[in-house]
Amino acid sequence: MHMSTESIVSKAVCWQPCDLLLLSSLLRVVALLIWAGCMIVAAQAQTPYEPIPGDSPYVAEGVSDTMVYSIGQSLRVNGTAKNGAFALGGDVIVQGTVDGDVAAVGGSVIQLEGARINGDVMVIGGTYRPMDKLPLRSPGGQTIMYGGYEQELRNMIRNPKDLLSPHWSARSIGLRILAILFWFIVSLALTAAMPGTISRGITRLQLTSLRVALIGFLGAVAIGPGAILSLRYLPTPISAVVGLMALLLILIAGLFGRVMIYAATGRWLQRMFARRNRNSEAVALLLGTTFWITLSSLPYVWPFVVAVIWVISLGLALTARYRVGWKRPEEV
Repeated sequence: MHMSTESIVSKAVCWQPCDLLLLSSLLRVVALLIWAGCMIVAAQAQTPYEPIPGDSPYVAEGVSDTMVYSIGQSLRVNGTAKNGAFALGGDVIVQGTVDGDVAAVGGSVIQLEGARINGDVMVIGGTYRPMDKLPLRSPGGQTIMYGGYEQELRNMIRNPKDLLSPHWSARSIGLRILAILFWFIVSLALTAAMPGTISRGITRLQLTSLRVALIGFLGAVAIGPGAILSLRYLPTPISAVVGLMALLLILIAGLFGRVMIYAATGRWLQRMFARRNRNSEAVALLLGTTFWITLSSLPYVWPFVVAVIWVISLGLALTARYRVGWKRPEEV
């Protein structure tokens, strides 16, 4: 009994300095991280504003009674903007006074020394950078920032045609190969887990593809405005349920409908180019997946391809309760 008491005491005496040493080390690390963060923030706050080389902003002089804005370039407010300032694809540089709100998408809001902003500041992609330690703002003014991908947003807004024409590189080709492998594995898993559901969907798509596409198009037209109107006019609990149901339907359609489209396309390719006695479900899924992902990677065509996939997938989800018997009558 005496030995166990000594062991307990020795353990308590041994662990207490170790815990204190560990706690002291953690506190030092936290203090070092806080100090580094404060130094970074202070360095950014003290960095003077320097214009981007080659960027010629639109300059707003004098007094403007309407909102001043720029699309595809930066905006510099040297005078007074009484109804706010907005830049799409560039920075908003405030040197004078803005009585309304200031917003920048794909850029930053830069408030120079002595400038004043009497409204809110909203930034998507960039940052809010006041040059004064205590910027001249109205007491109720708010600052909303969604940082990240500033240069990508700026390039997308200034050159929208780049969205339709993807840049081919080793990275983009590798991502497409990974997409083919991902959807091939997902298609195999869903086909093995629910072969009857996938088979009925393929049959519906082969027999009544135009009807499925029409129902999917009408469903997309109804779901989009319907969800927006429900969120705006219905009570919050009901609108939340409607929004969740619409989101769930879109996710199910995007998963199961895509697999059905890939499988049906793969079977069609096998009938066209392969021997009938060598047909394989895995090969059909691989062929269909490769076909659609390759087609959705073509310049200027991929938006239409993606829209077709989503519309047909939604049509398959909306007609899932119909079985094989739902087909066109046979001709006499």
